[in-house]
Amino acid sequence: MEAEAARAPVDLHVYCVMPDHVHVLLTPLDGANIVRFVQAVKSRTTHAYWALGGEGKLWQRGFFDHVVRRDESTSRIAEYILANPVRAGLVESALAYPFSRSFLPPE
Repeated sequence: MEAEAARAPVDLHVYCVMPDHVHVLLTPLDGANIVRFVQAVKSRTTHAYWALGGEGKLWQRGFFDHVVRRDESTSRIAEYILANPVRAGLVESALAYPFSRSFLPPE
């Protein structure tokens, strides 16, 4: 995720890889194409999956996105994303989940 964000280029704020979906909060930079970013992440992770012995498709076609509006709080969205593993019962604390990361400064 981080390597693709650097190539895209996008400003990656937060991500959380769940067992059956992924949440990402980012800002496109310099005319970055979000579709190409998602395609690159899917391609890279699918190839890694196959290298580990996985077979078949890993991702569904397309993706769902949401444009953050001016009246929405980036920090609240980040908190929601990072709390996904807690709500799913995977961990007791968002900090304990190894497949998420925030690049936002602490408040």
